[in-house]
Amino acid sequence: MTELTELTAVQLLDGYRKGEFSPVEAARATLERANLIQPAVNAFVRLSPDDALARARESEERWRRGEPAGLLDGVPVTVKDILLQRGAPTLKGSRAISPEGTWDEDAPSVARLREHGAVFLGKTTTPEFGWKGVTDSPLSGVTRNPYDVSRTAGGSSGGAAAAVALGAGPLALGTDGGGSVRIPASFCGTFGLKPTYGRVPLYPASAFGTLAHVGPLARDAADAALLMDVISGPDVRDWSGLGPVTGSFTDALRAGGVRGLRVAYSPSLGGQVAVRPEVAAAVRRAVEGLA
Repeated sequence: MTELTELTAVQLLDGYRKGEFSPVEAARATLERANLIQPAVNAFVRLSPDDALARARESEERWRRGEPAGLLDGVPVTVKDILLQRGAPTLKGSRAISPEGTWDEDAPSVARLREHGAVFLGKTTTPEFGWKGVTDSPLSGVTRNPYDVSRTAGGSSGGAAAAVALGAGPLALGTDGGGSVRIPASFCGTFGLKPTYGRVPLYPASAFGTLAHVGPLARDAADAALLMDVISGPDVRDWSGLGPVTGSFTDALRAGGVRGLRVAYSPSLGGQVAVRPEVAAAVRRAVEGLA
């Protein structure tokens, strides 16, 4: 059987539905993988095995009764340590934030994951306050590339991308201002999306204003669409949030995906940047694949 850590969220849910394996087995496998990769890659600020296994057991019982709680019931997920998560400090890669306090509130996207039964593995690394395109901080050190630890995972959602790439959870929440989901997704070979501003509600408001978006990191587009179905939609705490989504991202992907859409492509931003030939060739192949 394929390793549980190699399965997408969609595949895990199909396995739960068929009784081929359980959320507890998936949680144990992904926690084991997270502990295995952490010394070399440093993707996590904190792992939460007790909470993860408790939520997985609850999910297992719901699946046994044929009553899953939502679209992600039992799926292991990680949360970038920029977003509030109930029960533990959110320190944003900084020593300037005190870990003391109640920490009793979820960010909107985290709350949606909780409502849909997701299993929280832990919080992933970020540079201090998520401000740059690599992931290192005075609080948690350097996060390294999953394919070559002498290189960066990108940033600022570098821990999230590295975790997904190495099987420590198929889904991750990241944040993106100037590329903080997209850069690490490209560096780590995962799928990343910066949604339209307001599509995924954010609270507390970011110091980066309307540049700051919450977005998914996943193994493929189908998983990202599934995560978007969960985390999109209004939240009363976000004054700038958009209204309810019409339809489903998953259904739209199945109905035709990007067919019929126009995609802008610039080989070198009008000659403003020097692009290595092998990178230019890889991008060109991707463009031709969409043609």
